[in-house]
Amino acid sequence: MGILLQKAPLIISGPCSAETEEQVMQTAIRLAATGRVDIMRAGIWKPRTRPGSFEGIGTKGLPWLQQAKKETGLPVAVEVATGKQVEDALHFGVDVLWIGARTTVNPFSVQEIADALRGVKVPVLIKNPLNPDLELWVGGMERIAKAGIEELGLIHRGFSSYGNTEYRNAPMWHLAIEMKRRYPGIPMINDPSHICGRRDILQAVAQQAIDLDFDGLIIESHIDPDNAWSDAKQQITPEVLKEMLEAIRWRKENIASEEFHMALEKLRQQINQLDDELLQVLSTRMKVAQKIGEYKKNNDITILQTNRWNEILERAVAKGNVLGLSDDFITKYMDAVHMESIQQQNKIMNS
Repeated sequence: MGILLQKAPLIISGPCSAETEEQVMQTAIRLAATGRVDIMRAGIWKPRTRPGSFEGIGTKGLPWLQQAKKETGLPVAVEVATGKQVEDALHFGVDVLWIGARTTVNPFSVQEIADALRGVKVPVLIKNPLNPDLELWVGGMERIAKAGIEELGLIHRGFSSYGNTEYRNAPMWHLAIEMKRRYPGIPMINDPSHICGRRDILQAVAQQAIDLDFDGLIIESHIDPDNAWSDAKQQITPEVLKEMLEAIRWRKENIASEEFHMALEKLRQQINQLDDELLQVLSTRMKVAQKIGEYKKNNDITILQTNRWNEILERAVAKGNVLGLSDDFITKYMDAVHMESIQQQNKIMNS
């Protein structure tokens, strides 16, 4: 069994950036002392949004990781963005490679890495792309798989999103869940550090990932987080990491209890029945929308009636609040219903 599946949940931790030999060694020693960390990560090459920021110590930091691994027994992992970086990392015995979000967005860069990996037996993790595009994520995984890499994993680190204020990168959990649905045999690791961008909400995001049956966590840790050379606000000490991991309620996907399964199956049957009824109601609603489309067509009226739509949405949100449904859910649900209604009316208008 490969390193990515030998233990669940898999815990990967270490500094955003390797800064000095002493910092790398002390981090490794303190992470090993927690007894909770399976792989040590460290940034060697750091792709930054703007020039002038610290862009990593470079290849000279790889022997530090090699020595830390020898001292503590922890396997080590680094991010790679070019074929040359792959070669250098493997030369110094790096155990796990990961492809960063800025690299996943570029198929040419992923292909260069894939070409450098041909004939190599090393686990590779692929972070989701910066933008919420599942096909780019899938494409990155497929390119690495076609290079002959058998041990693959995915890292969910959130997505850049206009208007997002709570997180550094919006988690968009539904996208990670969809990837888990498509590829149930591929480990999915959550990266709370890059989702949060700040340490005060790390535990809440990590707990949500575990509740959603993620296979592990990758969390940035540093011996002196406030003085880290990069991403200081999202890093924690190894000791705080241990406390956080001990505070998380670790869930399991299944249990052997017959009583549990019988109760769950009964509730699931109720869900199935309610889903069937919802679809029937939606179908009836769309038939009414089609009739409205016929009246609009016969009277040369536009499909979109903004005032009417605002009225429907406001009414639905108010009703949803009374029923215990969130504004965000009602808005997204009604938007989807509205778009389907427009498509149904458009067929009538142009038939």
